[in-house]
Amino acid sequence: MDKSSLRFMQELCDAPGAPGFEAGVSKLIRDYASSYADKVYYDKLGNMMFEKVGKEDGPTVLLAGHVDECGFIITGINPLGYLSFNQLGGWFDQVLLGHRVLVHTAKGDLNGVVACKPPHLMDAEEAKKVVVKDKMFIDIGASSKDEAQAMGVRLGDSVTPDSKFSTMEKESFKDGKRTGKRTLAFGKAFDDRIGVFSAVELLKDIKKGKMAHPNRIISAATVQEEVGSRGAKTVSASTRPDVAIILDVDIAGDVPGIDPLQAPARMGEGVSITVFDGLMIPNQPLKELVIGICEKKKIPYQLGYVARGGTDGAFIHTAMTGVPTIAIGVPVRHIHSHVGIFDMTDLDACSRLLVELVKALDRKTVESLTRI
Repeated sequence: MDKSSLRFMQELCDAPGAPGFEAGVSKLIRDYASSYADKVYYDKLGNMMFEKVGKEDGPTVLLAGHVDECGFIITGINPLGYLSFNQLGGWFDQVLLGHRVLVHTAKGDLNGVVACKPPHLMDAEEAKKVVVKDKMFIDIGASSKDEAQAMGVRLGDSVTPDSKFSTMEKESFKDGKRTGKRTLAFGKAFDDRIGVFSAVELLKDIKKGKMAHPNRIISAATVQEEVGSRGAKTVSASTRPDVAIILDVDIAGDVPGIDPLQAPARMGEGVSITVFDGLMIPNQPLKELVIGICEKKKIPYQLGYVARGGTDGAFIHTAMTGVPTIAIGVPVRHIHSHVGIFDMTDLDACSRLLVELVKALDRKTVESLTRI
């Protein structure tokens, strides 16, 4: 990854963009990726599409990654100036307390921390229980409702984690032997800024490498995935794809307490190909094509699944009269939290796969995906 790409990834992951509040992130992507596309356009929900034509009469290949991140929305200010909130996206109660957040107001961003009554003031039974979200509040340092309002807080303001992107290099071992050095990334919003990054970096690779491709590629930055894949419901109407590649993260199962049978993907073992999730079974010939490319080109890959939940593919693969669809991505530890971790080699494997896959998706191949 060159320095400009790494800088873009950092800016992309650090940028705030809760569901329904993605405009700033979308503008960042537009400024970076527009020069690599032939055409940039939007739909009325906020999805942004970058089109690159390789062959005018070739099939339309949609690559979709969502720009929104899990966040919160302010729902009240109590008399002491503390803020109540609702989640935007799926948050596990236990990952919230004590974390710094940013409250995004019309007057600017405010520092805050998610807090609750201290355990010193809880009785023994209360202290044993998990504190649930409706017992938490955001403290911005205000001492009254008037102060909080004077600072700019209004109902409906968005909130995102205050967590900065960083990288770390480490020695890698396998079976007790050194295998080289790896770079890990730490930060928020990897779900799914990694997917958006992959989609637009493909356009950069195509233009800079003057790569021929037998199709019309549309890299889409979709919105509001974390609240029900709402952008996915309109992006197909905006692009009318012949085939779709969903770029999202996978749950890295190499974490204490996780049975490998529940989450087989591991950080550092390659791009993850989703064989099914709770809302989509991929097109089988497309899945075999992807696996075949990985094996032929010696791209490290792993097969994964998510029994509950899904991706934008849930609505894209059933759009119109149906769209052959598959989800691929990068395994990430600790998704839907303030800090995730992923291995840059997995992102590289994903990028290599995308380059080879779009070169293979000509009209004949795409039509064969649905032939019986």
